[in-house]
Amino acid sequence: MEKLPKIGIPIIIIVIILIIVVAKSAVTIDSGEAGVLYKTFDNGVVTDEPPLGEGFHLIAPWNKVYVYEVRQQELFEKMKVLSSNGLEIQIDASAWYQPVYGDLGNLHQSIGTDYLQRVIQPAIRSAARSVVGRYTPEQLYSSKRDAIQDEIFEETKTILEKQNVQLNEVLVRDVTLPNTIKDAIERKLRQEQESLEYEFRLVTASKEAEKVRIEAQGKADANKILSASLTDKILQDKGIDATLKLAESPNAKVVVVGSGESGLPLILGNN
Repeated sequence: MEKLPKIGIPIIIIVIILIIVVAKSAVTIDSGEAGVLYKTFDNGVVTDEPPLGEGFHLIAPWNKVYVYEVRQQELFEKMKVLSSNGLEIQIDASAWYQPVYGDLGNLHQSIGTDYLQRVIQPAIRSAARSVVGRYTPEQLYSSKRDAIQDEIFEETKTILEKQNVQLNEVLVRDVTLPNTIKDAIERKLRQEQESLEYEFRLVTASKEAEKVRIEAQGKADANKILSASLTDKILQDKGIDATLKLAESPNAKVVVVGSGESGLPLILGNN
């Protein structure tokens, strides 16, 4: 009975050591994550093997695992940059990014877990300054938002190309100008719109006047042609035809032949 406590103590110690070893060796990678293995006694970060995937893993207790989120993530940025004429513009943008899964070891070795602050944020800020600096406030306010969004994406992507980081999209959510500049641009746009409307009315009125002139000229030309074709003989013949038709009507009348102007008959006594 006296020997049992002496035997039990080493067993308890061994069990505790085993528990510690297992706790140090067991690694669980959650969904949407991956692990980079660091071997303490074997060249450090493992870069020539795929990262540890989701699930349960056992490693040597003296090694370490650095867990990275490999899902697409979003960065919100509010940046103050200068336009081409030196005015301060605020850009609200979002960047969708994620680490390159197969290069996770290289990313950890060259940059580390804080790669967002080290490379992505400086890259998008630099690209935004470069792109916005090529445009005036008027262009940024009216027609160039889609253009600067695409250009910021392309320039940021180029910067990150060799950083083991994948940039999926850049979205420019808002472009904020100083109030004085914004008001001036809006006044200018209103004036341009009013000028376009006035020019449109002038063009419309001019076309309508031209239409009326052409119609009047056509009528004048037609009358001129008709007048030139009506000789005295033709007029007499037409007068005789008209007189005969009137004479044939049932109404009581007196026809005097050859007593009118140019010898045309006269019709008297209509009821």
